[in-house]
Amino acid sequence: MDLRRSVLWVVFTMSMIFLYNSWLRYNGETDLFGTPPAHPAQVASAPPSAVPQAAPSAAALPGTSSAAAPLTAPATTAAAEPAALLTTIRTDLMDVKISSRGGNLVYLKLLKYESRSEPGKNVVLFDDSANNKYMAQSGLIGGDFPNHETEMTVLPGPRDLGDAKTLQVKLVSPDLGGVKLERTYTFTRDSYVVNVQNTITNTGTAPVSPQMYMQIVRDGNTPPGDESHFYHTYTGPAYYDNANKFQKFEFKDLKTSDVPKKVDSGWVAMIQHYFVSAWVPQPYDGPRDLYTRKLGENLYAVGVIQPLAQIAPGKSISTDAKLFVGPELESTLGALAPGLELVKDYGWVTILAKPIFWLLEMIHKVVQNWGWSIIVLTLLIKLAFFPLTAASYKSMARMKAVGPRITALRESYKGDQTKMNQAMVELYRKEKINPLGGCLPIVIQIPVFIALYWVLLSSVELRGAPWILWIHDLSAKDPYYILPAIMTATSFLQVKLNPTPPDPMQARLMWIMPAAFSIMFFFFPAGLVLYWLTNNSTSIAQQWFINKKMGVGVLTDTPTSTPAK
Repeated sequence: MDLRRSVLWVVFTMSMIFLYNSWLRYNGETDLFGTPPAHPAQVASAPPSAVPQAAPSAAALPGTSSAAAPLTAPATTAAAEPAALLTTIRTDLMDVKISSRGGNLVYLKLLKYESRSEPGKNVVLFDDSANNKYMAQSGLIGGDFPNHETEMTVLPGPRDLGDAKTLQVKLVSPDLGGVKLERTYTFTRDSYVVNVQNTITNTGTAPVSPQMYMQIVRDGNTPPGDESHFYHTYTGPAYYDNANKFQKFEFKDLKTSDVPKKVDSGWVAMIQHYFVSAWVPQPYDGPRDLYTRKLGENLYAVGVIQPLAQIAPGKSISTDAKLFVGPELESTLGALAPGLELVKDYGWVTILAKPIFWLLEMIHKVVQNWGWSIIVLTLLIKLAFFPLTAASYKSMARMKAVGPRITALRESYKGDQTKMNQAMVELYRKEKINPLGGCLPIVIQIPVFIALYWVLLSSVELRGAPWILWIHDLSAKDPYYILPAIMTATSFLQVKLNPTPPDPMQARLMWIMPAAFSIMFFFFPAGLVLYWLTNNSTSIAQQWFINKKMGVGVLTDTPTSTPAK
C-alpha cells in the first residue's frame, strides 16, 4: 500500500511539473528543460515579393546545372511589382482564391467548419495577409523557368461549382527560358482534394530538363482558437517516405540551408490541430527530393522536388499531383496516399489509439451521436478491464479492512522500522493480501486511457459535434462548467471510498490530487470531461458493487493486545 501511495505522489508531482512547464511555453518563455519558445509572435513584415522563398539546391539532381539550381524571388522591389489578381473559386466545401502571381493558392476557407476565434465565421486555412502566411506554391527549377513568382494569366471559365461535379481553373505563364507552363486546378464536389496538372511546353530550340517543385509555406504562429494552458497540440511541417516513414519537425529546428532528402516516393504536409494541407505527387519511377526550410523570420516551408523527363523542342509533357487541404479525416487521408493518415498523430500510443478510434467510429455508426459514442466506448473499455479492476478494488477493500491493525503496528513499532516492516509483511501473508494488488492493475490500464485521451483530443469528428442540452461542441470546453463540476464531485467520492492512509500527509495528498486535476478539467474539451466523468461513475459503481456485494468485509482477526516491541 505504501508503494501505491508513493506512485500516486510521483504522478502528482510530475503532473504539476509538466503543467507548469506547459504554462511557461504558452507564455512564450523558456521552459524548465531549457527549450526556447518555438513560435515567434508575429509574421515577418516584409511584403510578399520580398519574403525569402525556398531555395532547395538542385545542383546534385540530374539534368540541372548548378548555376540555375537555386530558386529565388525576382530581384524587384515591392513598389515595382504590379498587384496580383485574385480569382475566387467556390465549391460546396470551400472558398478558394488563386493568385495570378505564380498561380498560388493563397486563400482557402472551409465552409463546413466554424472558427473558434471568430464565432459565426468559418475556419480559414490558407491566407496571405499582413498577420498570416499560409499558402501552396509550385513552379519549375533548372533554368530561368516559370516559378511561384511568375505572373500568370487566368483563362476564362466558370468560378462556382454550382450543381456540377467538377470545376476546372486554368492558368498560363509567359514563355520563360524557352518554357511555357499551363496549370489546371480541378475541384470536385464533396472533396477536399484539388487535382493539379502542370503541362510544360518547350517553346525553344534546344531540349530542356526542368524539375517541378511543390511547397507549402506558412508562418510559425499557433492557429487561433487552439491555445490552451493545459494541453499542447502540434503545429508544423511533416513528410513521409517509404524508407523512414512519417517524420515531423518543430519550426524552431528548421534551418535556412537544410539539404533536400532524396527518396523514391513520398509526400509533404503542414499540420495543425484538426486540419492539414499536403502535396501528394504522382507516382514516379525515380528519385525525388523532400525538404524543409526556414525562409525568414517566422516563415517556413516544406516541399518536394520531382525531376521531369527531357523535353524536346516543340514537345510537351504533363505531371499530376494532388493537393489536400481540409480536416484530418483518417479514412479520407489513408485512401489518398500511404501513411497520410499519420498526420493525425497519436504519438507513442498510436498502436492503441488507432483501434480505439476505429471502435469509436463503429459505435457512432449505430448511435449517431459522438457524445453517446464516447459513453458507450468508455463502458466497453471498463467492461474489458473489469477483472483487473475487480482485483484492484478487492485488494484496496481488504487493505481498508486491516487499516486499524496497520495503524496499531505503526504505533507499536514507531521506533523500529525493520520490525514494523516484518510485522506488516507477516500480516499481509496471513491475510493473503498483495500490497501491489491495488496498484498494478491500474498501471496496466494507463496506456489505454492515455490513448483514449489522444483519440478524443485529436479527432476532428468531435469538432462542433453536439451531445445533449447545453453541450453543442464536444471539442470545446463546457460553457457552464457543469460537466467538470460533476466530475470533480465523483473524484472526491472515489477518494472517500478508498482506504484512508494512516499518514496524515498522505491522507491530505489523496484529497489534493482530485482537486488539482479537476482544475485542469474545467478547461478541457467537453468530450474529454465526458469520458472521465463516465469512467469515474462506472468506477464508483464497480467499487460499491465489490465492497458491498462480493463479501469483502472487515477482517475479524484484529489483535486484542498490543504487539510486543
